[in-house]
Amino acid sequence: MKSCVVLFSGGLDSTTTLVWALARYDRVHTLTFDYGQRHRVEIGLARKAARRLGVPHTVLKVDLRQIGGSALTDPSIPLPRSARPAERRSGPPATYVPFRNGIFLALAAAWAEARGLRDLVCGFHIADSPDYPDTTKSFVQAMERAIQAGTKAAINGPKARVITPLLGLSKPDIIRKGLALGADYSHSVSCYAGGERPCGTCSSCRFRSRAWKAVGREDPLLARLRKEGQR
Repeated sequence: MKSCVVLFSGGLDSTTTLVWALARYDRVHTLTFDYGQRHRVEIGLARKAARRLGVPHTVLKVDLRQIGGSALTDPSIPLPRSARPAERRSGPPATYVPFRNGIFLALAAAWAEARGLRDLVCGFHIADSPDYPDTTKSFVQAMERAIQAGTKAAINGPKARVITPLLGLSKPDIIRKGLALGADYSHSVSCYAGGERPCGTCSSCRFRSRAWKAVGREDPLLARLRKEGQR
């Protein structure tokens, strides 16, 4: 039986990743991290999305506010906002959370090992985060080697794998992939500001807006909010 745990934030990318996994695995679990992020509304929506799909869902708490260093976990660091694309600068942006994906993968590996789940399926990609060091192919490969060496799979196998089906895809292609698999994006939240209604000015909102325009469809989240009178 093929089994996996999907790192599921409830956002657009992880929603695509989840429907991709459901089409390929016999046993799928979802794991969401409550790490002290601004965008906490995603946790509740992730739980509801997993329930609608009939997928087991767990929320793990790890308080990365104690580490700081990111506008997503430290309220004293301003959240970058602009109606226009930000100028490219060297180094990770203020929304980068130090080694977040490494921490998530380590915790997910331990959680999956305890439950006999093999693969860790993640929505990592660099299309809208080229300066994030923990979304690259080399990072994924290094983490996979560490997990394989540091879990009981190193002794009696099979070895855990880190699966990244979106790596190398553009944002519009990620959406197209999800739509082809029947993904429901009407409750997927991307905004860094922490609300269900997009702020429209953070980098995540801008990337999402441009992607839906490129696909040639209205963002289902906006359509739902308008229908509910929230927009």
